[in-house]
Amino acid sequence: MLLGATRIQMIIFFLALGHALNPSVGRALEPVEVAVVANTEVGGSLELANYYMQRRRIPASHLIRLSVMPEERCTRQEYDKRIREPVRQVLAKLDPERRIRCLVVMYGVPLAVQPIAAKQKKNPQVKNPQAQDGSGETGAAVDSELALVLADEYPLAGWLPNPYFLGFGGKATRFSRDEVLIVGRLDGPDPATVRRIIDDVLFAEQSGLHGRAYFDARWPEPKSPAANLSAYALYDASLHAAATGVKTSGRMEEVRIDDREELFQPGDCPKAALYCGWYSLARYVDAFEWVRGAIGYHIASAECMTLKKKDSQVWCKRMLEKGVAATIGPVNEPYVQAFPLPGLFFTRLAEGYLSLGEVYLITLPYLSWQMVLVGDPLYKPFAPQ
Repeated sequence: MLLGATRIQMIIFFLALGHALNPSVGRALEPVEVAVVANTEVGGSLELANYYMQRRRIPASHLIRLSVMPEERCTRQEYDKRIREPVRQVLAKLDPERRIRCLVVMYGVPLAVQPIAAKQKKNPQVKNPQAQDGSGETGAAVDSELALVLADEYPLAGWLPNPYFLGFGGKATRFSRDEVLIVGRLDGPDPATVRRIIDDVLFAEQSGLHGRAYFDARWPEPKSPAANLSAYALYDASLHAAATGVKTSGRMEEVRIDDREELFQPGDCPKAALYCGWYSLARYVDAFEWVRGAIGYHIASAECMTLKKKDSQVWCKRMLEKGVAATIGPVNEPYVQAFPLPGLFFTRLAEGYLSLGEVYLITLPYLSWQMVLVGDPLYKPFAPQ
C-alpha cells in the first residue's frame, strides 16, 4: 500500500512545481558521457549493448562487462562483488577528460538487490539514523544503487535524498552532485522488446513524438493550497498540473485529464504518446494504443517488481510489451513520495532542453531506493522551444 509523506515534505514537493515553469538551462546528455553495463552470463545482453552503442555512437571502451547470475534479484553481497566493484573499476580507468555522467544498464543485469538478512545487519553500513522513512528496508533497485556507485560507504537502510532533485531547492544532502550518476535501463521481457525500444526512440527523435497525452486523476482539481493536501491528494493534483503543463507546451495534438475515480478503460486512449495515472496495483489496464516512442508511468507500489515473469500484470512489464519506449516504476514498496511528481516530470520533459535521463534525475526524490527508469536516458522526444 502506498503511504503518505509528512506535511512538510508535501509542501516541499508542491513548491517544486514552480521550477517547472522556467526553462531549463544547460546542455543535454551526450553519448561520450555514457557507459553501458551488460551481463556476459545472459544471452542477448552483450549483443543488445553493442547494438545500442553503435546506434548511439557510444565509444566501444565504455562497455562494462559483468559476470553475474541471470536472475532478476541478487543478494547485497553479489551486488557489491559482481556489479558495484567491477563498475567502479572500469569507471576509474576511463579517460578523466570524458567524465561519465550516465550508466545504461542492459537486459540481463539484475533488477533489484534483496534485503539484507537479519544476521547480516551487524554491518555498520546498515545502521541508518538519518533515514527519513523506509527505515529498516535494505532492499533497493540495482539502478538506484548504481546511481551512487562513485560514492564510498553510505547507509543502506531507507532512502537517501537526491542532490539533483529540484524539490529540495539546493538543500544540502549527504552526496555532492559529482557523486551521482544518471541511470537508465534498456530491459524488458525479451531481447526483441529491448531492440524495439532502441529503434522506437531513434524513430521518435527523427520524426518527433506525436500523439495524445492522457492523465488519469481520481478527483477534480483541488482548490485547497498545497499545505492542506494529503500525499494522495497532492499527487492527484500534480496529475492536473502535468496536464496543464503539457497542454501549454503545445507538444501534443490533444491532452486529456480524467478526474473520475475509475481508470481509463480498454479503447479509451488511442494514439497515446504520454501517460501518467494511478492506482491499479499490479493490474495493467489495456486502455492504450501506444505510438512509437511513447513515455508513461503508473503510480502504484511495485509496478517494476519484475520485467520477466510470464503471467505478471505489473504496469512496467505490460506497458513495454504493449509498445511504450520508456516507463518508471518501483521494484518494491516505495511510498508515494518516492515517485517523480508528474507535474514536474512531464512539464520538464515537454520543454525539450534535457534528455529523458536528465529529467528523471532532477525529478527523482531519493536514491538507494526502489525506483527504476526503463528507457534510453539519451532520449530527447522534443526539440527545445
